[in-house]
Amino acid sequence: MPVLALLSAVFVIGFEQLVQWKYGATGLVGLLLLTVGIKAKSPAVSSAGAVVLALLMAGPAL
Repeated sequence: MPVLALLSAVFVIGFEQLVQWKYGATGLVGLLLLTVGIKAKSPAVSSAGAVVLALLMAGPAL
């Protein structure tokens, strides 16, 4: 079980670094809001994070 926890932690940290590298600090804030909202079961916070990430991804298309 500790190996699975270690692998998931490495994956999460790697994904956060990828988002920050590609989308900057705003992407990291959006991902943080989405994660905190899901863990706290708060639809408002998770929706705000999802909107931030969606705007960042759709920005070049607009």
